[in-house]
Amino acid sequence: MGKVNLLGLPLGKLEDFFDSIGEKKFRATQLIKWIHQEGQREFSKMTNLSKSLRETLARKCEIKLPEIVSCDESSDGTKKWLIKVDGGSCIEMVFIPERERGTLCISSQVGCSLDCSFCATGKQGFHRDLTSAEIIGQLWLAADSFNQFLKNSPRKISNVVMMGMGEPLMNFDNVVDSMSLMLEDNAYGLSKRRVTLSTSGVLPMLDKLGDVIDVSLAISLHAPNDDLRNSLVPINKKYPISKFIDSARGYIEKMPDNHRKVTVEYTLIDKINDRRHHAKELAQLLKDLPCKINLIPFNEFEGSGYKKVTNTALNHFRDILVSEGYTVTVRTTRGDDIAAACGQLAGNVNDRTKRQKRFKERIQDIQPVKVLDTIGL
Repeated sequence: MGKVNLLGLPLGKLEDFFDSIGEKKFRATQLIKWIHQEGQREFSKMTNLSKSLRETLARKCEIKLPEIVSCDESSDGTKKWLIKVDGGSCIEMVFIPERERGTLCISSQVGCSLDCSFCATGKQGFHRDLTSAEIIGQLWLAADSFNQFLKNSPRKISNVVMMGMGEPLMNFDNVVDSMSLMLEDNAYGLSKRRVTLSTSGVLPMLDKLGDVIDVSLAISLHAPNDDLRNSLVPINKKYPISKFIDSARGYIEKMPDNHRKVTVEYTLIDKINDRRHHAKELAQLLKDLPCKINLIPFNEFEGSGYKKVTNTALNHFRDILVSEGYTVTVRTTRGDDIAAACGQLAGNVNDRTKRQKRFKERIQDIQPVKVLDTIGL
């Protein structure tokens, strides 16, 4: 039996681990601080733990990270890391610097099974879920690369978005564990408003999400009606738009504050979903959902068959939504010269021929997940 990787265990599970080896639960807080605030991976250097405990941890446990293969930097300052995980496959992670914040876009799966037609990740097929250690390990690696673990070092990573490779809610438990560490005061201490999960509409999991964690929610909509969304986002055939909107509304209704809004992500594709009648239909669709709308110009990639929206069409689309009273932002294309823009992440995914079979199996088998007692607010 291999060593236990402590990197991805949230506080509750780490307390259970220490209890199982006959140690006090407060050791979990000490260890989380060492790993996620000090960036320490060697048990021998965790000086507030007893020598015997350090020896036990070294014998039974490890703090194992994924491996950085390469890092590319865009002309606009965006960084993209290629990261190798167990089994030899690779994922990608992106950091987007802005004037008042730095956003890290993290992957949750090796590839993706949802096969959205405008996304390079979906074209690569699905290989496997990432472990919680591989998910939070991306944040650890980025923080370490910016010297964020050094005393008095400024925090460059202020926001984390689960918008990289994969559908986060298809890897529910590992994603929730990882986000719990992001929010944990003794780990990264990020605000719930600064950790965002984006989903294409895996509704049984979305319906459970608000029971176990409080983070910002973004929904990948991309179409104002079922016929169009069926062709762009195939999971819509199982969970249509009306149910998706209801589920998103149900999530924010579970939140403790009364001012929460869902971010609606809408990728604009030339002559596909960018017409004025689409904008008017979208405005009507969202009238009962507290939301803001983020318009995303499609980023072209080889083999997509789609074209980027024109500036004229984008402006008309935005203006119609604004005239209907919506708050609308347009996502600036960043990192497209290193294929790091939204929808361009591909990594190195194996077993591509199994994509369609795995997609069908996973969609059919989606069931409500068991809520973990050790996770929550």
